[in-house]
Amino acid sequence: MLPAFAHAAPSGPEAAVAKPGALVAPVEEAPAKKVAAEEVFSTGVAKGRDRLDSATSTSALKADEIEKYGARSLGEVLRNIPGIRAEYAGGEGNASYSIRGLPLASTGSKFMQLQEDGMPVLEFGDMQLFTSDMFMRFDLNVAQVEAIRGGSASTFASNSPGGVINLLSRTGDVEGGAVQTTLGLNYGEHRIDADYGHKLSDTLRFHVGGFYRQGEGPRDVGYDAYKGGQIKFNVTKTFPNGLIRVYGKYLDDRTPSYQPIPLKVSGTNASPVFTDVPGIDIKTGSLLSPHVDTVLTLDGSNAIKRDSARDGQHAVVKSAGFDAQFDFGGWSFSEKFRFSDITGRNMQNVPLGIAPATALRGAIGGAGATLIYATGPLTGQAISSPSTLNGNGLLASSLFFDSVANSLQNVSNDMRVSRVWKIGKGDLTTTAGFYKSSQNYDIDVSILNILSDVRGGGDAALIDVTTGSGVKATQDGYISFGYLGGRLHRQYQVNYAIDAPYGSINYHIGKLAVGGSLRYDSGHVNGTVSGSELGGGRVGVAAVDINGDGKISIAESKTAVLPLGNPGKVDYNYHYLSYSGGVNFRIAEPLAVFVRHSRGARAAADRILFTPAISAASGLLVDPTSGFDTVKQSELGLKFRQSGVTLNITGFSATTSDRNAQINTRSDGSTQIEDIVRGYSAKGVEIEAGVRRGVFSVTAGGTYTSAKIASDASHPELIGNKPRHQARFLFEATPQIDTEHVTVGANFIGTTSSFAQDVNQLKLPAYTLVNAFLQVRPIAHVQLMVNVNNLFDKLALAEITQGTIPASGIVLGRAYTGRTVSATARYSF
Repeated sequence: MLPAFAHAAPSGPEAAVAKPGALVAPVEEAPAKKVAAEEVFSTGVAKGRDRLDSATSTSALKADEIEKYGARSLGEVLRNIPGIRAEYAGGEGNASYSIRGLPLASTGSKFMQLQEDGMPVLEFGDMQLFTSDMFMRFDLNVAQVEAIRGGSASTFASNSPGGVINLLSRTGDVEGGAVQTTLGLNYGEHRIDADYGHKLSDTLRFHVGGFYRQGEGPRDVGYDAYKGGQIKFNVTKTFPNGLIRVYGKYLDDRTPSYQPIPLKVSGTNASPVFTDVPGIDIKTGSLLSPHVDTVLTLDGSNAIKRDSARDGQHAVVKSAGFDAQFDFGGWSFSEKFRFSDITGRNMQNVPLGIAPATALRGAIGGAGATLIYATGPLTGQAISSPSTLNGNGLLASSLFFDSVANSLQNVSNDMRVSRVWKIGKGDLTTTAGFYKSSQNYDIDVSILNILSDVRGGGDAALIDVTTGSGVKATQDGYISFGYLGGRLHRQYQVNYAIDAPYGSINYHIGKLAVGGSLRYDSGHVNGTVSGSELGGGRVGVAAVDINGDGKISIAESKTAVLPLGNPGKVDYNYHYLSYSGGVNFRIAEPLAVFVRHSRGARAAADRILFTPAISAASGLLVDPTSGFDTVKQSELGLKFRQSGVTLNITGFSATTSDRNAQINTRSDGSTQIEDIVRGYSAKGVEIEAGVRRGVFSVTAGGTYTSAKIASDASHPELIGNKPRHQARFLFEATPQIDTEHVTVGANFIGTTSSFAQDVNQLKLPAYTLVNAFLQVRPIAHVQLMVNVNNLFDKLALAEITQGTIPASGIVLGRAYTGRTVSATARYSF
């Protein structure tokens, strides 16, 4: 089997002349154990071409290499691509992704687009609570993952100035299939995968596959938090001059959302020591529990509804599309279309503050207040010793996020034509295209305030507070059925329409290729939003009899309502130009160098709704420049590929503007959601290498980044600081031994230290995670595999909410899961 980056040399759209008919390269034709003489790449480029003849940085991960990583989520796959920052401790959705030092101020992938088969999953990768990775899965349908960093990503896809990551499906080029089952040996997972491809004739083939899984998952939550699966299919008809492919996907899957939990911190900000709070293990624990389940709130029509927190991140996708590619008289034509009906729900239990039970008891119920279990096996029982509760004496005031995606419907179409012209002794490649899309953002968000104990193992319970006079200050564990007087109880009914013509030219003569590309995005945003934050006399709180007992409790008097009769308008346009130009020089057959400069942008999307950037009365942008954020990048690279050795070195620099919203803490340590308007700069070096000698191979990648906050409208004191979570050095390496019957190796993932928040005080420690794998093929068609993730059960922190060590010595944080072991049996046919 090839190492993960044995194919990975930089490539691009304008740096070489593509062969006629090579509009998009097939991904399954090359035998798995033979290095192709010409390595073709097709994502984010004008035409598929050999990577050494192009002026961008790209990588490709083959499916048979990805399976060795034992990835439990898409983030665990993407973390193995050089230059990619992937923070996925929250589970299989709403992870955070960025490229080469571009800011990662919040969740999602703002500057990087996630695609399936060349089309975006969502037009914007960082929509709040519903990000692209929530609606895509890695399974046996995937043939390989392609990634382009910088370069032409800004001109061959909208809203992707940092890069594009594309999951390419199997298409039946290779006949046969597989059935496999996976069992978590020390955690709850039962999963079955299957796929099959077949040629019905010389010109007609199909592929179908999918998975189903169920189980508690790698953390102790007390119920089956994972439940669901997907099925995908495609049918391809080939012709002498091209092909037509139709495809579809149905995804219905529930996964948990792991939010920060408390842990102890001692030492200093520069050298902190993090340890577990008694009663909850940060590597395996969570505040999720079957006893913290019932969610009572108001829906988008202000009607009472009851939901279950066990729904977690529930993604439902029904999509269909087609891909046509033809050559006519020297012209190459491509037409891609996809319609996706996307709905879902995201239930999150986010701790707002952790404090001694005695302190919260008094703060909520006053002097003489008592605590009583509101749910769980001890319901109705008084807590006689709050200071020793669960061995930690703590309670959590948390926010229940109940977010419903009524429609994230996405329709996109990408049409392009290309031709190669003979000009003198060289070839001129021209490409013109037009992209059009429509993205709905129709969601309802309710945020409730609850009180629970701090206990892991799926045993956490809601707590009631009764005043000294016997009046309940809470109701069934709810402090209020809203948050801060109805703040953040919102309704969005917005549509984003995009038209984007684009084009490129490239002249290739001998060893030299020079090219450039342009894209002009025009966007129209239209709709309404409802919420008390819009001001203008809009009321966000009322007294509502939530439990229907004919009485209004203290908690019910603080119920968040939507001011539906007075919505805010959204009605604005934006326009921006993207460009990219590069020069590639192939010094020799195995060696090339390139230089490139690019400018791209990302539309601001939902992050600027409910901010001063938009007038609620007119729906217009107050400042036309706030409709998008720009990214400028420069690259200088070297590429080498020969006799089983691959080496790519790219120096880069980037400047970025960013309007966003992030969760951080105030100076007093309390949690807040803050709108930010910032500029960032970054520079660094990216290295990617692969070596194969006989049965031994190793692939490795590393990214050194020096980044800083270049401007900040609200916090000038942060200028010059390093962005939070931005480490100096990220690395990954996978050595392995591969024989006919056995493959054994390990996947190393690591980072140097970084700062927890932009104030640059409390540090997140460096870590290295080791994931071991063993594959045994005892007989033909049978493979047995064992994966051990986090082999040494290392504490690796992904985030800390606090920027400094608080006086209490308790912070909120998320860590990557501890050691998990799985076994997989596969039969191929």
